[in-house]
Amino acid sequence: MDKRFWISGVVVSIAALLLGFVVHEVLLGSDYKALATLYRSEAESQNYFHYMIVAHVLIGFAMTWIYRQGIDTSKSPISQGLRFGLAMALFSTIPGYLIYYAVQPLPSALVHKQMIFSTIAMLLLGVLVAYLNPRSRTSA
Repeated sequence: MDKRFWISGVVVSIAALLLGFVVHEVLLGSDYKALATLYRSEAESQNYFHYMIVAHVLIGFAMTWIYRQGIDTSKSPISQGLRFGLAMALFSTIPGYLIYYAVQPLPSALVHKQMIFSTIAMLLLGVLVAYLNPRSRTSA
């Protein structure tokens, strides 16, 4: 794990946290407020914010690590990043929301928005991680 790995992990972690804020606070905040009884209060949520930090650090470093395992030198960074972001969304983002929908009484419209916006965020993170890890780097 070289310097580029650590820089990429940190940058992608910060980007994931910021995109999470945009998706869940800016775009979906009013949807969540309408379902306040299903979620922690804003004051109570502050006590759990460190879990959000840990989660996004794990996202940043895991995405960097996994991406660096299979860089295809015949594809552009953008196409690789989009492919990788889609794979991550299909592997974790979309199934996670479907599982939450199965066990929590959320409106289907909200779940669809969560899946769409979070998939777009994952595509953007995929492009970022591809940009930060040029295709000439194939080792972890």
